[in-house]
Amino acid sequence: MLDISVTTWLVTIGVIVALLAFDLVLAAMRPHRVGFGEATAWSLFYIGVAVVFGMWFWWAYGGQAGTEYFAGYIVEKSLSVDNLFVFVIIMSTFAVPEEHQHKVLTFGIVLALIMRAIFIMLGATLLSLFSFMFLVFGLLLIYTAVQLFRHRDEDPDVEDNGVVKVARRVLPVTEAYDGGRLVTRVDGRRVVTPLFVVLLAIGSVDLLFALDSIPAVFGVTQEAYIVLAANAFALLGLRALFFLVKGLLDRLVYLSTGLSIILAFIGVKLILHWAHVAIDESVPEIPTTVSLAVIVGILVIVTVASLIKTRGKPDLKAHAGSLRARKTQKSPSESDERT
Repeated sequence: MLDISVTTWLVTIGVIVALLAFDLVLAAMRPHRVGFGEATAWSLFYIGVAVVFGMWFWWAYGGQAGTEYFAGYIVEKSLSVDNLFVFVIIMSTFAVPEEHQHKVLTFGIVLALIMRAIFIMLGATLLSLFSFMFLVFGLLLIYTAVQLFRHRDEDPDVEDNGVVKVARRVLPVTEAYDGGRLVTRVDGRRVVTPLFVVLLAIGSVDLLFALDSIPAVFGVTQEAYIVLAANAFALLGLRALFFLVKGLLDRLVYLSTGLSIILAFIGVKLILHWAHVAIDESVPEIPTTVSLAVIVGILVIVTVASLIKTRGKPDLKAHAGSLRARKTQKSPSESDERT
């Protein structure tokens, strides 16, 4: 285990909070349509911050720790792209005005970081107390990988989201947006706007992604500090990345397949680690450098293959993938046949 001082923890968390606060203030004070140039600049800035941190971490704590950080960062960055798919679906489903998408994304990132911080602390505690949790996490990732691969050509059903359905049932929701307000008044009655429901949908999605991404990054490193840093720096650039690659997302037709392979690979890595520790030390483990090479290789192959597949085929669209099949409405004829 690395000897991370309290000062290092506090400074790191302080930098993350400061960057988040700046993003949140910018979204609240200056709602606007984010152009390609602005999105590119912010994306490069956040990637630069992540790389500079990784270089410092490598220098301060050694090559093994540095490799684990970069591997964890790439895993979380690749999973965050799938997160973007779902954000796009939610934005489209609720027809969120472009000038308010900036605010919604920033809220989503803040909530995702909070949830991930909770799961990181919980995961690190469980792994330190019970070695069989490596097996549990590994099996969870393999199950997730299989489900994602099975439903790789589908999208999550936002309308079937339990949180959204409950909100619409118990809360008075207006038909139209009222600027960037979450709550407004109609005929003297306080009601919530569709933007409030959008934030609930984003929050529930963040919870699901946290359940998958935390076991995945723990498959690369068991250091809670590295897990937190990799998650934070991967998520900080998510807002800018959304506006930068929103058009490109439709062309990444093999992304869900690639992510399912990565999750399965990390799941196998965790199970081998559990077997090495709990059963027999002769059971081989997968080194972090190999994991990094495999993950990067899969992402490169997936991206290149997707761009080749969709070249000259504007009707071919990528899907976010889903962990369960979408519910389909029965036609009247089908209902008649059953009765």
